[in-house]
Amino acid sequence: MKTKNAAVEKPGSQGFASLSRRRFLRGLGASVALPAFASLLPARLLAAAATEPGLATTTTGAPLRSAFVYFPNGAIPAAWWPTSEGLDFPLSRTLQPLAANQKLVQVIGGLDHLNATAGMDGGGDHARASGTFLTGVRMKKSATDIHAGLSIDQAMARQVGHLTPFPSLELTCDAGRNTGACDSGYSCAYQYNLAWSSPTTPMTPEANPRQVFERLFGAGTPGERAQNAQRRRREERSILDFVLQDAHTMQQRLDGRDRDKLDQYLTGVRELETRIQMAEQPGEVKDPMIAAPAGFPANYEQHVQLMYDILLVAFQTDSTRVATMLLAHDGSNRSFAAIGVPEGHHDLSHHEGNPDKIEKITEIDQWYVQQFAKFLDKMAATKDVDGQSLLHNSMIIYGGGNADGNRHTHVNLPILLAGAGGGTLTPGRFVQHGGKPATNLFLSMADRMGLKNLERFGDSTARLANV
Repeated sequence: MKTKNAAVEKPGSQGFASLSRRRFLRGLGASVALPAFASLLPARLLAAAATEPGLATTTTGAPLRSAFVYFPNGAIPAAWWPTSEGLDFPLSRTLQPLAANQKLVQVIGGLDHLNATAGMDGGGDHARASGTFLTGVRMKKSATDIHAGLSIDQAMARQVGHLTPFPSLELTCDAGRNTGACDSGYSCAYQYNLAWSSPTTPMTPEANPRQVFERLFGAGTPGERAQNAQRRRREERSILDFVLQDAHTMQQRLDGRDRDKLDQYLTGVRELETRIQMAEQPGEVKDPMIAAPAGFPANYEQHVQLMYDILLVAFQTDSTRVATMLLAHDGSNRSFAAIGVPEGHHDLSHHEGNPDKIEKITEIDQWYVQQFAKFLDKMAATKDVDGQSLLHNSMIIYGGGNADGNRHTHVNLPILLAGAGGGTLTPGRFVQHGGKPATNLFLSMADRMGLKNLERFGDSTARLANV
């Protein structure tokens, strides 16, 4: 609708009503794009496992989950890597916090992202590190014409997302930016997003813990959420009906290029319609019966732990089986004064061999692992529907797209794989794979999630053996 029409239309006219509703839809934003409904009840989980054997479930019928957690700016290699391979490996200094659940953690060496290296593109290693991490492709160097690739989490969500109210969950403990240039001419979208539903469509993560929680379980106090979620579902159904009607009318006035844009938009609307239909199936909203977070917490550690807790509850209630969590964008210059490191993280990462800076970076690396270890402890202590732990029935990547932050290298990336994959993985080891694409590991995970006909992904060359 042209701007001049908005100026002449009066309240009460049909055009004004249409404009008002369209403005209202824009204001809803994430509410329209990201509906939140009930999780499946265990009986329905088992029914799904029976009708679709092997699809995102363990041999006992419990759901199999995958999560991808990203930490920024690489790690100090000497403090990250264990000194010997095999079972019962000695934990390195940085990985010491994982001791309680070492038997469910696999340290994976020798994985690379060669498409994150500079090549002819010059600077921009932080943007390439984040943008390549789950896609395995070389990004287009542009601040406006973005082009990355489908991320592995979204490949999984396409195949198994229909089994849960949320096909996937995207979380961050950082600010979000999808426009403008952030790193040597690369779009901010590459640095602030891990998940991509297409080469040009990042899945913007949510940073507000309360908003994430209420999308998952509904607003209100425990016990009231089911009714509130049903009310919101009716409202979203009403909004959806208007969107489809309005789009059909508009489509007749668009040229071919704009029709393509509208079709892309309607793809997301149709996905929303599918989720609403799923949520309208018999069954009550599964309320975790805990208080919703108040909003943004006072400090970074609380923020990180809240998001980990929400991820745990989302898996526990089977609200989703696929998730990403961006702890901070690559290149983050956050201060860690609370642990005695007041300098910026990124500034310190270019230590140039300075022992004092190396020590401080090691402290930050270990702090991030400590937060992850707390999450694993809770996952290990939470029983799944089959009596195993949530951690046993999960595959959780923890890693970064930069290896040595001082030199901006992208080979031998710091990557952990936590969980037993429902008994399909062999954790409790340090394994060197000798220079394989990280996407080979993603292919192996995709097989376990039940993906079919995924022969290659990104720059993969084969399935990663011995995981």
